Amino acid sequence: MTAGVQARVLIVAKDDAVIGSLAEGLDRLGWRTVTARGPYAALTALADMKVEAAIVDLATGGSEALGMAERLKSACAPRQLPVIAIGDPGPELEPYGFDLTLAGPIHPAQAAARLETLVRTAIEEEEFELRVDTFAEHGRHLDPPEPETTPYNVLAIGEPAPQFLALSNALTRSGAEVVGAFTAYTAFDYLHERPFDAVVLWGGDTTQEALSIAAGMRRNTRLYHTPALLYLREETYVTQSEAYHRGVSDVASPETPEGETARRILELARSNRRQIAVRRALENAKDTGLMDPATGLFTRELFARHVGRLAQASRARSRQLSVCVLKVADRSDVTAARAGGWLDRAIPQIGSMVGRLVRAEDTAARLSPEVFALALPATGKAAARAAGERIAAVIGCTAFEAGEGRPPFVVEFDIGVAEVGPDEPVGKALEEAAAEAQRKVG
Repeated sequence: MTAGVQARVLIVAKDDAVIGSLAEGLDRLGWRTVTARGPYAALTALADMKVEAAIVDLATGGSEALGMAERLKSACAPRQLPVIAIGDPGPELEPYGFDLTLAGPIHPAQAAARLETLVRTAIEEEEFELRVDTFAEHGRHLDPPEPETTPYNVLAIGEPAPQFLALSNALTRSGAEVVGAFTAYTAFDYLHERPFDAVVLWGGDTTQEALSIAAGMRRNTRLYHTPALLYLREETYVTQSEAYHRGVSDVASPETPEGETARRILELARSNRRQIAVRRALENAKDTGLMDPATGLFTRELFARHVGRLAQASRARSRQLSVCVLKVADRSDVTAARAGGWLDRAIPQIGSMVGRLVRAEDTAARLSPEVFALALPATGKAAARAAGERIAAVIGCTAFEAGEGRPPFVVEFDIGVAEVGPDEPVGKALEEAAAEAQRKVG
């Protein structure tokens, strides 16, 4: 390991037989990797680097690898470290603390997609822990994330070919409830009617149609996180890279036995349920009676308490933290709407939109009647500015009523952003962001 190199992913394997090409591919995709050949080297790497996730090769790690997840997670505490196992994705691995198990070989794009999901879930779980403490100070209890225990719901999309039916039967034998959809139209009808834990796309003779469905799911905000596995009938000209870049979460080749493919689908479904449970728990904070009644956002006082706790936790977890201030910009039509009371009427809708446009782990607050603030954990200044500009752009496309005989008005924001330094009070960063937004007035 070279001094000064900052890795995002730790790979634990005794040799490069399984993970060599994976590490190279992840590096090309921006997930800087470092490889450790054993547990002691792995723990040393965690102490020296701000690793976001780990991958453990079970095939070359022997029995020692089974306890690796818990050792790595303990070494990173209080920062949560997602750990992926490469090996047999059977349920017997769950007690060993792995967040996800994938059968090799793993395509880099597949691994990158799963890493992104797991890291995001870990940050959301950290945020939930902080909200529990913040709301407890005010006498409110937040229920912990509890995934549903009902059978997994899987939507199988494609023609009823024998190989595809065999997979559906394997899923049913594993305890999943499988719903079949023969066409894309029927599939999207089902997807809009009820939630599914995972989707299986039958490649068959219409692989491009299956990829179009996956791409359509990724363009839909409600379906974006639903995992989809592409099940191929035979070798095809479609490359795995193309499949993963079109939105597929996993690809099963023709040689993959139905039982193994079924286990991979259920593993995707399990991970998806966990993520949904965490986000639902975070959303439940809105029902505590402590939020701003007009917008559903954190109040100024509640935000001050929580962002202070978030800053302390970010330092302890070696994570970045940025804040963003959005102030309604003064424009002639906004000034007129303010004078007529129409801006006050629009603020609840504007605040509600701010709350819906942030990530689940972000904290959105209403600091004053026309000023909003965001606290974005594990986020640098540039990404925080992009988030603020994205929110402003979406709200800027909305027309608000300005009264009879007057054209609707639109709202723009003056934006200020600051990253909280390691030894800097969070209040100073907020003042810096607010000052930047104020300077843009006029």
